[in-house]
Amino acid sequence: MTGIGQATMLLHAGDREEARNRFHALWARIGEDGDPLHRCTLAHYMADAQDDPDAELAWDLRALNAARASGDARPAARDAAAALRALYPSLHLNLAADYLKLGRPDDARVHLRWARGAAGALGDDGYGAGVRASMERLGRLLGGE
Repeated sequence: MTGIGQATMLLHAGDREEARNRFHALWARIGEDGDPLHRCTLAHYMADAQDDPDAELAWDLRALNAARASGDARPAARDAAAALRALYPSLHLNLAADYLKLGRPDDARVHLRWARGAAGALGDDGYGAGVRASMERLGRLLGGE
């Protein structure tokens, strides 16, 4: 997670190419079968580093699939699953935005509904408020959805 955080700092500082390079290297280390929380987090940020909307969608779909893969009954896995559930509103919101960028408003509406349906997992904090506000903005862009 430290490596993901460092690459994310590069992304937020505007060095998208270096962030992508580091995310790719981390993805190779984690692998397709690695820890779902790590895969979800990495793919979620990697999507934000993409310049191509199709690539962004592909990474956001990887993030959602990783979140869905976390179903282990071990205590640590249950904790990770709870953390991933809290990401579902954001994961679906990102997919809705991706589909809107790609001119697929019906798919965007589906994911916006799923984001809203998962919003109960959001905390009553700044992050939760930000995700909720983004859902409302996207709903307005989709014609009052």
